[in-house]
Amino acid sequence: MPVPRTAAVSAVVAAALGAGLLTGTSSAAAGPAAPVTARIHDIQGTTRTSPLAGQQVTEVPGVVTGVRTYGSSKGFWFQDTAPDDNPATSEGIFVFTGSAPTVAVGDAVKVAGTVTEYVPGGLSSGNQSLTQISKPTVTVVSSGNAVPAPVVITARSVPGRYTPAGDPAAGNSVNGLTLQPRKYATDYYESLEGMNVRIGTSRVVGRTDQYNELWATVKPNENKTKRGGTLYSSYDAQNTGRLQIQSLIPTAQQPFPKANVGDTLTGTTEGPLDFNQFGGYTIAARTLGTVKDNGLKRESTRKQRTGELAVATYNVENLHPTDPQTKFDALADGIVTHLASPDIVALEEIQDNSGAKNDGTVDASDTIKKFTDAIAAKGGPAYQWRSISPENDKDGGEPGGNIRQVFLFNPARVSFTDRPGGDYKTAVGVTGAKGHPALTLSPGRIDPANPAWVDSRKPLAGEFVFKGRTVFVIANHFASKGGDESLLSQHQPVPRSSEDKRLLQAQAVNGFVKQLLAVDKHARVLAIGDINDFDFSGTTKALENGGALRTAFRSLPKKERYSYVYQGNTQVLDQILTSPAIRNFAYDSVHINAEFADQTSDHDPQIIRFRP
Repeated sequence: MPVPRTAAVSAVVAAALGAGLLTGTSSAAAGPAAPVTARIHDIQGTTRTSPLAGQQVTEVPGVVTGVRTYGSSKGFWFQDTAPDDNPATSEGIFVFTGSAPTVAVGDAVKVAGTVTEYVPGGLSSGNQSLTQISKPTVTVVSSGNAVPAPVVITARSVPGRYTPAGDPAAGNSVNGLTLQPRKYATDYYESLEGMNVRIGTSRVVGRTDQYNELWATVKPNENKTKRGGTLYSSYDAQNTGRLQIQSLIPTAQQPFPKANVGDTLTGTTEGPLDFNQFGGYTIAARTLGTVKDNGLKRESTRKQRTGELAVATYNVENLHPTDPQTKFDALADGIVTHLASPDIVALEEIQDNSGAKNDGTVDASDTIKKFTDAIAAKGGPAYQWRSISPENDKDGGEPGGNIRQVFLFNPARVSFTDRPGGDYKTAVGVTGAKGHPALTLSPGRIDPANPAWVDSRKPLAGEFVFKGRTVFVIANHFASKGGDESLLSQHQPVPRSSEDKRLLQAQAVNGFVKQLLAVDKHARVLAIGDINDFDFSGTTKALENGGALRTAFRSLPKKERYSYVYQGNTQVLDQILTSPAIRNFAYDSVHINAEFADQTSDHDPQIIRFRP
């Protein structure tokens, strides 16, 4: 069963309520009011937050539909058997007990307690809230009752529009808006919050992860990729049919199924509709369907031809020497078997020799040697490498890990032009007579003192020669999306604060590429790596500014443009961008990780082949 990654901490909510931070609150100074006799639809109301938030309720009737006995959010769901006729009001609700509940599915109960609005991830996350009853007193009236019939969620019942725009007078929050469940998908799901719901056979669009959860879609044709995912292709293509699936069934009784993207969750999946930080609307399954393996295979790209230079980028997800040999072997197999041993590979997330131990170590030679040895053992080239160690704990990532970009290159096919002097604080420049640009340092870091790179990885520039032709490669790992509000933020449109930093980073890289092109407009330049942003994003547009670069993803059919899967959305994070002189090329996003339950990294590698 899944382990919830956030706790329903009612004290946090109570503080917010007392401060008047949530809709429907009153000052704590007014003193406790008399308990209100209410039904669940009275508590849930017609908006995302309860009209009774902060108040005591009593004699709330219903039948238990699900019990969660694990994790830090223990409690149960119950549902009224006498619903009202308003489609905007939910008839189910979660009761936060804090310890293992003593009720069972089918118990008819009456509940008293405090109505609270729990915000998964905390108030600063911007998330919508979960209406719940906290500090409950529960009376079991009878047992063995039938569970209320589920609401069946189908492609037809879920609207095509994702969410309404927020109220400008309330900071663009949707919390106070009356739900329109026939118009917006999120309003529809919110109108079912806490209720017993069911989905039938559905396509898996997010693999089973380490928390025992997966994503499925009730819309079989919604932005479907060739391999079975659901493509996130614009800020208005949130994909309305996605739901997270967890299980209330003990793993000893029924292990959670392992599923890849494109598999099928067959049969019936049924249980209360929960809302949490990492998945939003989630079926806490009391009955879980069976996964049908549809045979998704890892891709392998073709070998580069004699006159082609093959350049790849691969985020190896915090690789360090104490990782198991199996991870090194699997990553090496990705390089040799699935990428066909590229001539140049830019790696992201290579950690130092002590890994996440925060002991001042910055050297990563042991990590790289262990990896290159694993590649050679798989029959790959005897790669050489170049990198620059960061200043300790100044480049972000896991504390103590000191992640950095590293160039691997096959000396039998390509040479590296070494120009000494590059270190973590010295900026690489561009020199050379007209028509013959060169780097002042190779390898060198681009503009490391620029505030855009504070607590972030600085781009690594290198000068390579292939068959007498110079190629400049810039290895990037832009700032993460951490801290951004989710697609289910209460603020709509969703603020994307992390993009501000990536825009500045993109402008810095774009400016450096323009320096090379100013010396030679035909310079062959690649900007590659984990850009941490979409091919349609402002970050990508800033990299492309003035025609200096162009994302190679545009050479692929639209539904093949992805390198990552997040919350059931198949999307782009890793990119290769080319200067104008690199016109004719073969590009491939090699899908070996992001769609699979047994992944070595959460990113798919990218590769480009061209004749310089």
